[in-house]
Amino acid sequence: MTSENAAPASSHTFQVDLRGLVDLLSHHLYSSPRVYLRELLQNAVDAVTARRTADPGAPDRIRLYPEPDDGDGAGLRVEDSGVGLTEAEVHELLATIGRSSKRAGGLESVRAGFLGQFGIGLLACFLVAERIRVVSRSAREPGAPPVEWTAADDGSYTVRTLPQAARPEPGTTVHLTPRPGCAEWFEPARVADLARDFGSLLPYDVRVGETPVTELPAVWDRPYPSPAARRVALAAHCRDVFGFTPLDAVELDVPLAGVRGVAYVLPSAVSPAQRAGHRVHLKGMLLTARAEGLLPDWAFFVRCVVDTDSLRPTASREALYEDETLLAVREALGGAVRDWLTSLATGDPERLTQFLSVHHLGVKSLARHDEEMLRTMLPWLPFETTDGQVSLAEFAQRHPVVHFTRSVEEFRQVAPIASAQGIGVVNGGYTYDAELVELLPRVRPGTAVAELDPDTVTAHLDGVDAAEELALSGFLGVARARLDPLACDVVLRAFHPLTVPALHLDDRAARHERARADEEEQADELWADILGSLRGGAPRARLVLNHRSPLVRRISTLGAPELVGSAVEALYGQALLMAQRPLRPADSALLNRAFAGLLEWATHPPGAADPAAGAPGTGEEDGR
Repeated sequence: MTSENAAPASSHTFQVDLRGLVDLLSHHLYSSPRVYLRELLQNAVDAVTARRTADPGAPDRIRLYPEPDDGDGAGLRVEDSGVGLTEAEVHELLATIGRSSKRAGGLESVRAGFLGQFGIGLLACFLVAERIRVVSRSAREPGAPPVEWTAADDGSYTVRTLPQAARPEPGTTVHLTPRPGCAEWFEPARVADLARDFGSLLPYDVRVGETPVTELPAVWDRPYPSPAARRVALAAHCRDVFGFTPLDAVELDVPLAGVRGVAYVLPSAVSPAQRAGHRVHLKGMLLTARAEGLLPDWAFFVRCVVDTDSLRPTASREALYEDETLLAVREALGGAVRDWLTSLATGDPERLTQFLSVHHLGVKSLARHDEEMLRTMLPWLPFETTDGQVSLAEFAQRHPVVHFTRSVEEFRQVAPIASAQGIGVVNGGYTYDAELVELLPRVRPGTAVAELDPDTVTAHLDGVDAAEELALSGFLGVARARLDPLACDVVLRAFHPLTVPALHLDDRAARHERARADEEEQADELWADILGSLRGGAPRARLVLNHRSPLVRRISTLGAPELVGSAVEALYGQALLMAQRPLRPADSALLNRAFAGLLEWATHPPGAADPAAGAPGTGEEDGR
């Protein structure tokens, strides 16, 4: 059909199912019905702001009155001395979803960044109310009569004008009638708690009845007689809002972004993966108590309370909008925490040591990307090494080459032997440690850093005289044959300490090859063929027998191959346990077999009579 003979388009208006929309809000936009009170407060605050913009001397009064059950159910009345509405504005603003008074009359420039810009406003009150009644009188048109707007949760509303006496002064009063089952949200104690939670930093006179809600100035802006008194007050505030006593408090002040507040240092370690929840006020109104992304990921050891006038909220006003402003604020707040750490390093090493004993992981995370921080913290950050828990700076002074392993398992394998041979090794298996060791030459020029591998360890062990090794060829042949199915070679070296009879060495390539072989054995034919095609020439693990060990010398003199094999298997199992290696099923089976074999030889040595056969003269052989 061409455009010439097409039927003319008809115009229609979207229909909104208010009950369906309220259900959508309650289940997908807002986390809890408690936000209804925040929206009431926000509307009142915006109305007062609008009036005071035109008339700075106008009153700034906001009152919340929980109402007793008068037969229609308990409710809530909220009164403000704000700009008010005319009848035309009521039709235009209260009854149109998506239209906001914050776009009218230049108010957007005053209150930009609040939820009012989305035009949801009083709609949130339908989460807990079945009827909303608004009585308002305009301050912009003093001669206009008060107007009443009454709406039900089925989407219907009525508007009528009232006599002047119904509302003598400009402002707005909102009456809420609760939904069945929602009366708990209107109880006086609940209303007071919510009002304090949301409105404690609001710049106006907000009360529940005659009880003040606001607590200004904010705890971080109040004068104190001494730094100690300030620390006590901030610690008490942290206990009130977060429930813990902080290790320390970090002042946060970013004037260009309009951010003021404090970061509290957690008293116990937390996982870096745990998402931090920060308490964010937007121009005095609590936005959320669980804001994420306010600080860099490395600062997971602090919880913040801030007030800002520049960050944008999402539509639910329960999270922050990711934009360039938030990125700049995140960087600035991270800088404040970084400066605090630097000040501790230069002026209060005792507190820094206390902090690092709990939160060294967060500082290591920061130091990976900040060379200056790494340089500053190098004398303080603890690392596990063959010299014990020491800093990298101290360790580098002791050892010309700083060796490190990439896993805890590798460190456990080589630490006792490396220490005895004078090799300095850092355990790089913990989060961030290997990265920081590799960065060491950049902040300490001239420092040599090398990853430790089995060949390096073996090269530092003393060799065995060729004649002696040749004399032990039979013993070594039995040992190699017994461990070959486990993809493990056997070598003979001499090293200290004598109490270590054997050392198990492998690397990631060898472990990967063993894992591939284990999978191949358990796989079906097709998958086994695929895994077999991946077989490579990866180095095998090795069991290094200590020729200086008296135990190894005694085992090497045993004549019976089966006994030698069981003893070598036992040495292999002990070496695995020394390295704290997880045991594979094949390893566990080997240990069980070696244990049983050694018990058998201990209880039935060659040439000994078998007790089960009975001893002569006891009468057991003939049944007596």
